[in-house]
Amino acid sequence: MAGRRRSERVLRDKLRSPGRPGVGSREARRRFWAFIAAGLSSEDAVMAVGISQPVGARWFRWSGGFAPSHLAPSSNPLSGRYLSFAEREEIALWRAQGLGVRDVARRLGRAASTVSRELRRNAATRGGNLDYRATTAQWHAQRAARRPRPAKLATNLVLRTYVQNRLAGVVAPDGIALPGPTVAWKGRRRGRRQHRRWGMAWSPQQIVERLRLDYPSDATMRISYEAIYQALYVQGRGALRRELTACLRTGRALRVPRARTRGRGKAFVTPEILISKRPAEAADRAVPGHWEGDLILGLRSSAIGTLVERTTRFTMLLHLPPMEGHSTGVREKNGPALAGHGAEAVRRAITRTITTLPEQLRRSLVWDQGSEMAEHARLRIDTCLQVYFCDPRSPWQRGTNENTNGLLRQYFPRGTDLGAHAEDDLAAVAAALNGRPRKTLGWRTPAEALDVLLQSMQAAVATTS
Repeated sequence: MAGRRRSERVLRDKLRSPGRPGVGSREARRRFWAFIAAGLSSEDAVMAVGISQPVGARWFRWSGGFAPSHLAPSSNPLSGRYLSFAEREEIALWRAQGLGVRDVARRLGRAASTVSRELRRNAATRGGNLDYRATTAQWHAQRAARRPRPAKLATNLVLRTYVQNRLAGVVAPDGIALPGPTVAWKGRRRGRRQHRRWGMAWSPQQIVERLRLDYPSDATMRISYEAIYQALYVQGRGALRRELTACLRTGRALRVPRARTRGRGKAFVTPEILISKRPAEAADRAVPGHWEGDLILGLRSSAIGTLVERTTRFTMLLHLPPMEGHSTGVREKNGPALAGHGAEAVRRAITRTITTLPEQLRRSLVWDQGSEMAEHARLRIDTCLQVYFCDPRSPWQRGTNENTNGLLRQYFPRGTDLGAHAEDDLAAVAAALNGRPRKTLGWRTPAEALDVLLQSMQAAVATTS
């Protein structure tokens, strides 16, 4: 048995050797992170590389969600940002000829500050003179570029204590620390509706900018917020404990690669129906008939739809009761949404409500990129209403609707069951909102503003007939 274990260990060490592209080789890790950078999930990346899921998950979690710097190819050429050895030779020759800094920079095609910094940092200082030699300057530059370097948070105790105190711990006005709920660190993000660890919750950027005010003359108390993030998320960097990520506002245990967030848009939202393609007449509110819509949510998957006209601020509420079969049996996998605010239910409610208005008041509708608008193409056919979608995470593009939703929370508070209200109740609330004077309308009510529009439309039809 001992011999078998020894042979398995030898085989495992061979597979992990850096000389062959096995499970633990540098080449396999580099390929894995190349797929992650391209936007693939860790599950798809391990399948592409040919390693096991646990190994890929361990690499991803140990590195904090992004590739370690030591996996970068050492033979990569220097970018144009840094001076090359040939450029340093030119600087040395021109300086020996007595040219000034600006003349050297002009001939080299670089900024004068770049040349001045190079002469100040990488000059040959032995012997008390500041003669510039290309070989010595190149040696200075390569020595400064060596990685990994000791983290500033690991070597500066005062700076590390300052950062930790502004991430973790809540202090009462009398100076006594309040521990808050006891939350065990599991290495993963907290679940829904669970206690969170209390902390000062300063963001790394707030900490960095505050350091400049608290220590204006101490150059050692300076750090970038990216260094704080790496100290939190990358194991092996020393400095900060990994569980302090729970004190960040997001509470993420891992960072999300930027390429992965680019493909999160809804499949039914195409570039030609984004809000940037909406007619320009809708922006200045001069032409009526352009609407903004959204859902307000409550307990037990209840919801109420809201439609607001941009010119008159006239509000219409959508009754979204649960559909037949909701909460009566086992839910069908990948079946239709039966809670009342699925794509089919929302489409029917909008069609039933908006078609009570004249066609001149049905020009466009702006909605966020929620899945409840997946049937927008059929909605456009049924109502002759052009549907557009906001950009992701841009609620201000529906500012009128967001403001109206805030007013509706007076009648439908958060955390209540919105399904308890009948359709007549919603009509009464909409009438109350439309009968409230608005400053933006010259203290007229939305109902009065809509009546003026309807009368003008009827007069225009009468004169043309």
